[in-house]
Amino acid sequence: MHRRILALAVIILVAVASAACATSPPTEPIAPGSDWHEFEGTWTASGTRHTIPLGDGRVGAVIELEGTMLLAGPGRPGVGFRSRVIGLVDSASGFEGRSVWTDENGDQAFSELTGTGTEAQNRLEGTFVGGTGRYAGATGSYEFSWQYMIESEDGRISGRAIALKGRVRTGVPPAGNAP
Repeated sequence: MHRRILALAVIILVAVASAACATSPPTEPIAPGSDWHEFEGTWTASGTRHTIPLGDGRVGAVIELEGTMLLAGPGRPGVGFRSRVIGLVDSASGFEGRSVWTDENGDQAFSELTGTGTEAQNRLEGTFVGGTGRYAGATGSYEFSWQYMIESEDGRISGRAIALKGRVRTGVPPAGNAP
């Protein structure tokens, strides 16, 4: 009988310890019109870059990237996203692009990207311009520097975001949908 009680106590202790050691708290749903949700994160992506010469060492390029974004922080809007970006890069004037982040439920956040994106400076800024599901009406911004890890002659590229951070909040719920 004592062995059963001891075994049950060990099982309960292991279960409690496992729950206490969880690495990340569950993400709360974003309520429409809620406060700002600040985040930091990592983003790695790969894809293609097609370039054309523009004279005097200047280059234009069209890029398409897809990858994984993981966010941290107690106010993060979600934990993991599939991210896609398309953009136009001019080595003299910078970058302009569009991005979509898709979470595990299929909800999406849309953003516009701009930045210096030149060889000397590659700071990029994103502005949220809406979304679907829990990101409907999303506003806010984020920023990062891009570091290429692989650049092949056939146009395949891979890289990562450095110092990704930002904040987001969703819009006011449409009329008739208030809780």
